[in-house]
Amino acid sequence: MDYVIKNGTVCLEGEHFRADVTVREGKIQALGKAVHNGHETVIDADGLYVCPSGIDAHTHMALQQSPKYRACDDFYSGGVAAACGGTTTILDHMAFGPAGCSLRYPFAQYKKLAAPCPVDYSFHGVIQHVDDQVLRELGQLIDEGFPSFKAYTTYGYPVGERELMQLLPVIKKHGGLLTVHAESDGITNALRDSLGPQDLQPIGQARTRPNAAEASAVANVLAAARACGDAPVYIVHTSAHESLDQIRLARRQGQRHIYSETCPQYLVLTEDKFRQGGPLEGIKYMLAPPLRKEEDNRALWQALAEGTVQTVATDHCPFTIAEKQENVSDFRQCPGGVSGVEERMPLLFSEGVLKGRLTLERFVQVTSANVAKIFGLYPRKGTLLPGSDADLVLIDPKGERTFAKENLHTTCGYSPYEGMTVRAMIRLTMLRGEIIVKDNQFCGKRGYGTLLHRSAMKDNLDH
Repeated sequence: MDYVIKNGTVCLEGEHFRADVTVREGKIQALGKAVHNGHETVIDADGLYVCPSGIDAHTHMALQQSPKYRACDDFYSGGVAAACGGTTTILDHMAFGPAGCSLRYPFAQYKKLAAPCPVDYSFHGVIQHVDDQVLRELGQLIDEGFPSFKAYTTYGYPVGERELMQLLPVIKKHGGLLTVHAESDGITNALRDSLGPQDLQPIGQARTRPNAAEASAVANVLAAARACGDAPVYIVHTSAHESLDQIRLARRQGQRHIYSETCPQYLVLTEDKFRQGGPLEGIKYMLAPPLRKEEDNRALWQALAEGTVQTVATDHCPFTIAEKQENVSDFRQCPGGVSGVEERMPLLFSEGVLKGRLTLERFVQVTSANVAKIFGLYPRKGTLLPGSDADLVLIDPKGERTFAKENLHTTCGYSPYEGMTVRAMIRLTMLRGEIIVKDNQFCGKRGYGTLLHRSAMKDNLDH
């Protein structure tokens, strides 16, 4: 079906203006005065903002985090939640495979897992070890349309400086991008190992994963990238204000290919959540990096506004309340992760645009356009220019919604933003010219999402 979306305010990465949007055969055909052929369905967007729909660069659908715990949202339920929150493309970070497996191994597993997804999707590869086979597969997978990979500087397969110095030249040569979970393995494990029985309440997560653990790992990653000739790196879920200082310093010293992401939880929540309501409530917020302090919230909003941080993703990786609370006596055993894929867009519009922290243009950049550019999807995704996919969202700035389990679509049964009221309603979500959500009601199809093969890294962002 073709559409004309009339009378809305069209928001692009560089400007916003009142215009009609003509959608034909799943693509944006025209902006401006509507182009009619007599067969379009007209949608009145008066009073609404017409934005490129969201691209979430950091989800963990169906993630097997440990032998005991798997994220409760699979690609279907997580995709429905994404769509209802105005997001139509997810880039999923895959779980580790068996010890010693090839870099290619998880891709076959995830293509099966993602088949029911109702929104478009792609994958980041995951680094577990480095050898000659992995280095060969890096180049092959980049050439096949999967240019981004994830390394962890902690957890079960920590990547250190030596491994970074092997990976980064190959990734740079082929036009790929290394995304990094940056926390010091030494600092976090030393602090966790030193805990006594009286130190195992939820606030222990913040105390054993301090700002310094993140900032020191960020500094090491950026130093390795610089030593490899300004190899491109992307810091996921940046949460500490000291990490922002490291990024700014590296850019001042001439590194251009540094990209940074934060998440809504680090913009609007603080470590007080670990204490409020007692341990049974606090354990629900277990995630890594942990929630920080208000000064970090403020620093991250400023970094978003000025471009130090270019994207907002979610790290969507929810577990049920029961799974969280059965570990209330020892936070170290609790599965880490919270929901967010549905809350991200309305939260950022309400807390960012409507409160004057972000311009409309910056909102479009951090939720969609920048993500598309960094990860090889632009201009097919991330814009409403003629020829792009008709992926769009209609946002009502006068709508009001209070997040509650009854009006969210995640299967975990709660939200870290429970009880928060936002003044931004997603009235309609469209993916490739098909309406998949109307007023928080999913009307899309299981399996409608397509696997996106992405182009190699392009330096499309100004720093």
